[in-house]
Amino acid sequence: MQPTIYHNPRCSKSRQTLELLRAQGHDPRVIEYLKTPPDRATLERILDLLGLEPRDLMRKNESEYRENNLDDQLLDRDTLIDAMLAHPKLIERPIVMAGGKAALGRPPEQVLEILP
Repeated sequence: MQPTIYHNPRCSKSRQTLELLRAQGHDPRVIEYLKTPPDRATLERILDLLGLEPRDLMRKNESEYRENNLDDQLLDRDTLIDAMLAHPKLIERPIVMAGGKAALGRPPEQVLEILP
């Protein structure tokens, strides 16, 4: 099964993860998620597969995080997911999906655990 990587070519960890997948003999489907963000169902599936809550998959140093007061602990899951969909830059990367599993490529070698 072909892995999928949610990729940002400007991110060094994302580039390293993509190179690692290719070095392992995989030809991943590359989704530049800033150009083609996941829809709600896909993002919820990614969160479930990773076992993470939305805030755990957010890039907290991005200006969109601060500007939208996303550190407010009273915000619910749906509101945080809405923010990630509106501002895909907030989504941590890279995310690799393969064989019904998902892994965050931080560090890149972590994705090896889900590959066949």
